[in-house]
Amino acid sequence: MGIKVAKFGGTSLANAEQIKKVQNIIENDSNIKYVVPSAPGKRNKDDNKITDLLYLCHAHVKNEIPFDDVFKIIHDRYISIVRELGLNINIEKYLDEVKKNIENGASKDYTASRGEYLNGLIIAELLGFDFVDPADIIFFDKNGRVDMNKTISAVRSVMKKHEKAVIPGFYGTSNEDGSGEGKVKTFPRGGSDITGAIIARGVNAEIYENWTDVSGLLMADPKIVKDPKPIDTITYRELRELAYMGANVLHDEAIFPVREVGIPIKIKNTNKPEDPGTLIVQDAAPITHSGTITGVAGKKDFTVIMVEKALMNKELGYGRRLLSILEANGISFEHMPSGIDTISLVIADSELEGKLDKVIMEIKSECNPDTVEVYPNMALIATVGRGMAYTPGIAGRLFSALGNEGINVRMIDQGSSEINIIIGVEIEDFERAIRAIYKAFVK
Repeated sequence: MGIKVAKFGGTSLANAEQIKKVQNIIENDSNIKYVVPSAPGKRNKDDNKITDLLYLCHAHVKNEIPFDDVFKIIHDRYISIVRELGLNINIEKYLDEVKKNIENGASKDYTASRGEYLNGLIIAELLGFDFVDPADIIFFDKNGRVDMNKTISAVRSVMKKHEKAVIPGFYGTSNEDGSGEGKVKTFPRGGSDITGAIIARGVNAEIYENWTDVSGLLMADPKIVKDPKPIDTITYRELRELAYMGANVLHDEAIFPVREVGIPIKIKNTNKPEDPGTLIVQDAAPITHSGTITGVAGKKDFTVIMVEKALMNKELGYGRRLLSILEANGISFEHMPSGIDTISLVIADSELEGKLDKVIMEIKSECNPDTVEVYPNMALIATVGRGMAYTPGIAGRLFSALGNEGINVRMIDQGSSEINIIIGVEIEDFERAIRAIYKAFVK
C-alpha cells in the first residue's frame, strides 16, 4: 500500500479521549504518513466549537468588548487536552501568542485559523510527527482561490523533507491586496477537507482518508428515512450531485484536487474504525440490479418563476434576455427546465430576497411574455445513480411512487448524462417524497 493522507474532523478531536482514538488509528496503520487535523469540535450538543469561540473573540475585539472570558474557555480546552494526553508541549506559550495577536487586531481569518494551528501542534507532539504550517505551502491568489500550481509545487518540495507530518487544515496564505506580504486566509467552513485533498494530491497519495463521526455516506438523510442503507462505493460525479443537494459529510470543494488525478477518497468513522465506510472513486461499475440508485437528497426553500409565451422557440435570444435580467440583479439560478413555449427558472429563496417583484416587473417589460407565474415554497429532490442510464423504467418507478403517495411533481429536470433526475415538489411534500423514492428503489 502506498502513502495515505488522513484528515480528522472536529468531533474526532473534540477532547483527549477522542484524540487517543485517532492516535490508535494512526499507530495501527503505517501507511498514514500525513495527518490533517481540524480544530476541536463539540464534545456534546451544548458545547461550543473552538472555531466558533475564536470568531467570537475577533468580534469582541472589533466591537471593543473584552474577550478574556471567551478566550479562557479556549485556553482551558487546550490545557485540558494536553494534560490528559500527558504531553510536555508548552501549549501555554502558543496560547499567549495567539491571545496577544488577537488583542492587537489580528484578522478574522488569522484568529479563526488558530484552532487548527494549536491542535496541529498538539497532534504532532503526540504522534512524534513533524509539524508543517499550511501557511508555508497553501497559497491563495488575488481572487481568493487556491493557486493550485504554486500550492502543489510547494507541497511536493516541502513534504520531501518530512517522512511523516501533521499539517493543520482550514487555512493557507493569501496575497489578495498585492502587497507581497502574505496573510493568513481560511477556506470556507469545513475547509479542512480541502486541505486534506490538496496534501493528498501534492504527495501523490494512494488514498485520501477522511475520518469523521459517521460510517460513510448514507443513501438518504437519516432524519427523514429510518436507518438508510450505507453507500459502499460512489463516484465523484454522484457525490457532487448529492453534496450539492445537501448530503454534507464531505465539503464539496474537497473533491476537485483529488478528482483531477484520480486519487480515491475513503470516508471512515473514528468511533467505529472497523466499519467499511464509503469509497469515492473516479469510475465504478454501474449499479443495475433492480434499478438500484446510489442515493436521494434534497433541499428546501426555492421559488419557481414560470414564463410562457406562444412561439417562444421561434424568438431568437429569448432565453438570453431572461438570464440577463437575473444577471443584472445579481441572481444565480439553479435549474432552467423548458418546453416549446415555456421556461421555468428555479431560484433559491436566498437569491431572491427583496428582488422578486423587481425581477417579475422586468421580465414583463423586457420579454413581453403571455403569462408569468410564481410558485414559492418549493423543494428540490435529486435521485442519483450511475446505473440509471442503463436501467429502463427508472423514471416511471420514481413518478409512480410519488403518485401513489398523492405527491404532485411541479418540475422535472434530467440531464443527458442520466446520472440524476431532479424534481420539484412543494415543501410540505418534501419529506414524504424522499421517503417514497427511497422505498421504491431500496428493499
